[in-house]
Amino acid sequence: MRWDDTTGSRPAVSGTIDSAALQLYAFFVHKLPVGILGASGYAGRELCALLGAHPGLELAFAAANERRGETVRIGGRSITFVAPDDAPLGDAALIFSALPHGVSGAWTDRARSAGAKVVDLSNDLRPGSSDRGVPYGLPELTREQVRGADIVANPGCYPTLVLLALAPLLREGLIAPGGTVTIAAASGVTGAGFTARHDLLFGEVTEDFRAYAAGNTHRHLAEMRAMVATFGADVDLIFTPHLLPVARGILATITVPLLHPLASALGPWEAMYAGEPFVEVSAELPSLRDVVRRNVARISATAAAGTRTPTLVVVCALDNLVKGAAGQAIQNANLQLGLAEPAGLPG
Repeated sequence: MRWDDTTGSRPAVSGTIDSAALQLYAFFVHKLPVGILGASGYAGRELCALLGAHPGLELAFAAANERRGETVRIGGRSITFVAPDDAPLGDAALIFSALPHGVSGAWTDRARSAGAKVVDLSNDLRPGSSDRGVPYGLPELTREQVRGADIVANPGCYPTLVLLALAPLLREGLIAPGGTVTIAAASGVTGAGFTARHDLLFGEVTEDFRAYAAGNTHRHLAEMRAMVATFGADVDLIFTPHLLPVARGILATITVPLLHPLASALGPWEAMYAGEPFVEVSAELPSLRDVVRRNVARISATAAAGTRTPTLVVVCALDNLVKGAAGQAIQNANLQLGLAEPAGLPG
């Protein structure tokens, strides 16, 4: 049965039903069914766990090609993976595609053709990689574009962190024109994905700390640059990621040359993110312990001493699997389906 059938027991997502009616239906009569493609990876399994506690969504299927037929315990319940070709795409109100880059985009179109809304967690539809103009799902910056959208491109974990950290300065034109923003970020090993790699074995990672993609070559830079360009900013980004010997979490230290000194180092963030449920602005420097397993980005900013150019040091932390992936995907899905944006998310 296609989700947009009007003869079944469930209402159509498309058509004349407004968001208020849809929300009432979801919370008081029946949870909306959602599916996951690529459910066996880190982001996919995080989605399974978060959906188990969602008040308005229920998992209709979890698809995983290489692990089809396997039953696993996620979030305190048993989930059996089906093959993507066997997934009942038309029975879902929305589908999360956590498939690999280069594969996910085609499945996103297939899911949409079956009548489902889609959140694509891959790089395939993000700015800098696609010219399709799919709404970019960073709600704190693009909420109205996401609300009700058929397809949303979920941001990468590093771009989520960097863009939330820089957006208040970009919006107010506070970064020195022609300046270079330097980003040193460190991520847990789950950020590298679920594929087995020798360099990510416990014995290779533990008690070590190393940079990678040096020379400003990381694939997430295209996404960051494309979004920075939407603010009309004349800045260069130098991004150097590092691998932390922990499972999850990202922390970045960002050095920003300013057009002029700020009266309050935290002022731009306090103004822009006032009332945002998933951004925390703090005078204290954030740590991974502040954000792990929470759908939040925690940000602090301090004026640098002893520099000829006014300079701000911005520190931001988030959980790469929650606010950097699955949690943000659910945040987007809530907006697409007309549900309360914070529903089902650990704050």
